[in-house]
Amino acid sequence: MSKTKSIACKVCGMRAAANIEAVATTQPQFMGFIFYKNSPRYVGNQFQIPENFPVSIKRVGVFVNEIFEVVRDLAQKHKLDFIQLHGDEAPVYIKNLKASGVGFIKVFRVNAEFDFSTTKEFESLSDFFLFDTKGKQYGGNAIKFDWKLLQQYTGSVPFFLSGGISADDIHALTEFKHPQWYGVDVNSGVEVEPGLKDSLKVKNLIQLLTESNLNQ
Repeated sequence: MSKTKSIACKVCGMRAAANIEAVATTQPQFMGFIFYKNSPRYVGNQFQIPENFPVSIKRVGVFVNEIFEVVRDLAQKHKLDFIQLHGDEAPVYIKNLKASGVGFIKVFRVNAEFDFSTTKEFESLSDFFLFDTKGKQYGGNAIKFDWKLLQQYTGSVPFFLSGGISADDIHALTEFKHPQWYGVDVNSGVEVEPGLKDSLKVKNLIQLLTESNLNQ
């Protein structure tokens, strides 16, 4: 598949204002904020996105089996562009939230036994899918799944590739091809510690993604 632009980068697990501002200067296309309280990267009750946050970067709120009203209210409060769902949310849950006009990223946790036909019922409701490694946590497991499994995905929704990705994976990323591959989701692979990103690592990765002619 011929591409006219580079693979997008989504940096997830952000929470500290100064770190958000530093990473924003590297210009990822998306930035994710985790509102799941059991995550080591949970933003906390006092979280605020900095007022000078660039409008060019899409705001993504990450939730896991959260109460409908909580998601709706937080999406409005933080002016989220996308809601990312990591749990067992039913299609009707997304349909009801879509009335607010927010976009959706549906996450699927992949291992060798994953049935890709389960993605079909979410196709009409999702702007993007995100394929992550099935592990003990809902994301941020710092391990990769076998990307060859994604050849079983024949749907129409573009997807993010996730699971411990860092600049060290650029060669493997150049080898990966899929007609619906849209971007990479990075978290643990560019961290100093949970919730604190190394902006230089992010900058380096984005530069590599831009220069490597991925998915062509």
